[in-house]
Order: sequence, then C-alpha cells, then structure tokens
Amino acid sequence: MATIEILGVPHAYELTAPTSSPHTLVFVHGWLNSRGYWQPVISLLSDDFQCLSYDLSGFGESQPKANKDYSRKQTFFSLSNAYSDAVTNPFDSLYTPSAYAQHLAALLQKLNITSAWLIGHSLGGTIALWGATQMPECIKGVICINAGGGIYLKEAFEEFRLAGQRFLQIRPRWLSQVPLIDLLFTRTSVARPLDRYWARQRVIDFLVADPEAALGTLLDSTTEEEINRLPQLVSQMKQPVYFLAGAEDKVMEPKYVRHLASFHPLFKYCGDNVIEIPDCGHLAMLEQPDAVATHIRSIVVSD
Repeated sequence: MATIEILGVPHAYELTAPTSSPHTLVFVHGWLNSRGYWQPVISLLSDDFQCLSYDLSGFGESQPKANKDYSRKQTFFSLSNAYSDAVTNPFDSLYTPSAYAQHLAALLQKLNITSAWLIGHSLGGTIALWGATQMPECIKGVICINAGGGIYLKEAFEEFRLAGQRFLQIRPRWLSQVPLIDLLFTRTSVARPLDRYWARQRVIDFLVADPEAALGTLLDSTTEEEINRLPQLVSQMKQPVYFLAGAEDKVMEPKYVRHLASFHPLFKYCGDNVIEIPDCGHLAMLEQPDAVATHIRSIVVSD
C-alpha cells in the first residue's frame, strides 16, 4: 500500500505494473466499502492492464488525520438527531459525488495517469460519471457496476436516508466483538453468501469509516437535486458508458440501472449498454469476479 495526500487527507492506493495497454483501469469503491473489494477482479486483469484502486477519503485507510480518535468520532453522531428530520447535510456539500471526483482527478494527476477507464461500484459509479465529465481528455470511458438511478421518489429516499443514519448510529466498537457478527454480512445485499473473509472485511470497513464522511456521502449523494441531475449528466457524456447490473440486486434493481443507462447515446443509437449478470446481487465484484473481469476486458478492448 502507498499513500498520496490530497486536500490534507492521506489517500491509500495500490497501482499495479504498467502493461502494453495504453489505458489504466481505475476502480472506485462504493459506500462503506474500500479498495480491497476490487482485488478478485484486478487479479484477473492486471496482466493485461495497469490497475489502480484506492480508498475514498474517509473510508478504508484514507482517514483524515484529525479524525483518528474514535471516541471523538462517536460524539459526532449525537449531532445527527438534531437534523435527522430535515435529512440535510451540515457539511456544505463536502461529500458530493462531484467533490469526490475532484479528489480522483487530483489522484490521477499526481500519479501521472493520462489515459484511463473509470470503473465504479454503486456510489463509486456515480463518482466515476462525475470524474469522466471533469476529465474528458483523460477518461476514455466509464463502467458502472451495480449503479444506476436517476428517479427521485421522495418518500422512498427520505426513508432510505433516515434508515442510513440510524444504521450508522448503531456501530459501536464492540460490534466487532459480537460472536458470528460476520455471518450477517455474508448474506446482506448479495444473491449467495459471501466467503467469511469478505464478510469480516465488510465489518471492518463499516466500523472504521469516518463518521462525517459516512454520513455526508449518504446525505449528499441522495438529495433530489443530485438524483435528478444524473440523467442529464449521462446524456451529455461523450465517452462510452456501460452498466453491469446484478440480476438479483435488491439495492439497485436492474430496472433502475437500465433507466439511467437509457439516457446515454450508446443506449439510444448503438444498442443496449446494459449487461445483466445472472445469480448476482449488489456486490458483483465479489459475487461474480470472473464475469465482471470478462465484461470489463471485452468493453475496454472493443472501444
């Protein structure tokens, strides 16, 4: 693991060796995840492509220097009750997908990566879309995995945001000591149980995520403005954009993936740019790494 400081935050990343391909594959993880989830896919692609994975600011090992004291972090959540009814973010859009895309742009510049495909999972897919619009010369295309949306359903999103806040509030340190707690994480959001190694990693990432970043990304990425902006963003993109959907994904159902994909010219004029993966839930890169790697290779090589 290496680190690069971006906006005062040390960003942990891993970069494989260059290959004959002119493009680097840049992997962006989702909410409460970390870069390690991409390893099964990267191991299948790194012989053919240079691969970059990194932890978003506030997640995994990319932790703000001032926020390492967990007891101080936990006091932050006492504030959330004060604004949970309003479901607004008090951090002035520090954690929007656009802001995270700016971090990504800085990372690529520091690593001297000038030609890349962005591959984003869930929230990481939205960040990848924003990154492509901010770096049109550098980003050659985007592959969104378990990512879609673009339809704002007021009641559903308000319930989702409140549930997310409550979910974050129940994560005391002793949770990691509860016997067999990882068994719950083997089954959450997936079509078939994960290996317990990945379940344990999910517990770790859930616990170590910076409270402000965890809550801020939840709130900033699910506002009406952000959700309604996605179709316009996709429709204006010049680069190719593909979507890999889990056939059994209950978090981001294929119909919502297809909805967002339909705004891109590839869907309208060149055929369907959505690939549905059978027997797959919301963590495609862990559930079906062979299929994900095969589709990524096919897309990048053909374009």
